[in-house]
Amino acid sequence: MMIALQKLSCPMPIPRLVVSLSKQTLTFIRGGDAVRTYPISTAKNGAGEQMGSGCTPRGRHVIRAKIGASCPVGTVFVGRRATGEIYSVELAERLQGRDWILTRILWLRGCEPGRNRFGEVDTMRRYIYIHGCPDIEPMGVPASHGCIRMRNADIAELFDLVESGTSVLVEQ
Repeated sequence: MMIALQKLSCPMPIPRLVVSLSKQTLTFIRGGDAVRTYPISTAKNGAGEQMGSGCTPRGRHVIRAKIGASCPVGTVFVGRRATGEIYSVELAERLQGRDWILTRILWLRGCEPGRNRFGEVDTMRRYIYIHGCPDIEPMGVPASHGCIRMRNADIAELFDLVESGTSVLVEQ
């Protein structure tokens, strides 16, 4: 498993990823053009930045780390580490109630002090990711615990399109 880290600033002239909470979509932008739009699922508790809220934080972010580059699709992560398991219905039945983080992780860091960075509103310290989830989970409806969930094939594709430091705008 590979984790790519980089010292990051927060440039935002043209976002590279735009997450729409109202539309439940994530759009990849290259050179000012929308290249690909994916269905997603954000927090069932809605938008919010407060630690422990279970909400998806809004505003300007960057990808702080890319985790899982060499892992097979369906890899199970706990605490940002691959467990050695591959998600299956049988595994899900044995471990009911788990909030599954699968395939790849794009760990976000907020760029707006007081809004989504530092203190009780820190996106990175809240462990907010863009990540894969079981393909049986609904997309297009808020259902996560705060993260941005994607289909496994979609997060694997997106992972290869972005780098650490890629700008992410989460908007209502």
